[in-house]
Amino acid sequence: MSCLLWVILFVLSWPVALLFLVLYPIIWLIVLPFKLLGFAVSSVFHILRWLILLPFRLLGL
Repeated sequence: MSCLLWVILFVLSWPVALLFLVLYPIIWLIVLPFKLLGFAVSSVFHILRWLILLPFRLLGL
């Protein structure tokens, strides 16, 4: 799907498409730490939820 979108962008405006092709890896490297941080925070909340609900699971409520 993204390849098709890139081809459409290339047909409509090839300078913008080439600029996107060059900038995409740089933007991905900038965003990567935020994705990892989001994954870590999500994992911590998942573990906390599991710990809070553990007594209820053990009691069968």
